[in-house]
Amino acid sequence: MMTELSLTDTERQLLDSYKTSLEGLGAYLGEAFEFVLHDLSDLEHSIIKIINGHHSGRKEGAPITDLALSMLGRINANNAGPYINYISKSKHGRPVKSSTIAIFGESKRVIGMICINLYLDSPLLSLLEGFTTLDRPVEFVSENFINDSEELIARSLQKVKHDVDADSSIPVSHKNREIISILYHQGIFKLKSAVRMVSRDLNLSKNTVYLHLRSLDE
Repeated sequence: MMTELSLTDTERQLLDSYKTSLEGLGAYLGEAFEFVLHDLSDLEHSIIKIINGHHSGRKEGAPITDLALSMLGRINANNAGPYINYISKSKHGRPVKSSTIAIFGESKRVIGMICINLYLDSPLLSLLEGFTTLDRPVEFVSENFINDSEELIARSLQKVKHDVDADSSIPVSHKNREIISILYHQGIFKLKSAVRMVSRDLNLSKNTVYLHLRSLDE
């Protein structure tokens, strides 16, 4: 039998913070996925956020399911770790690939759960649309996947130098300042080797780089 769970203000804020995450996942993955956020302090009305609830017919304020309670029992018993993946069927007999993930609060107690349900009989088109359509304009960006911070600094520096050098609207005398400004706004100078590497590559003293950085902080 589960004892009544009382959440602290911090734990309630933690649970609420997951709502936006589920909205983003729902928008990213599409209609075939159902996302459910449970607050375990009120099992009779445990659902505090649900995305694509039309699959199961549930709404916010609905109670926890017997299957979710079973998964919670396994997690609390440390038999399965902090998450469980499984295949089940909905009440309408639809095949569902699911994951139940524990949310831990203070003192490492389980205060909530995220349940992810992929309805495997969803039309292929709805699955593909989740990966190919966007609900708002998007900016396409590049990302460097590297093994150490100095490689990240070097790659970022070379790309910014190339872009600035190719921009004829920037006077030659201002190009180094513009390079430093762009790197600053990218957050590169939060890495401890950045000033040394940039000053060496641009043939500037460290003091000159710091001077430009101070002007950007003002």
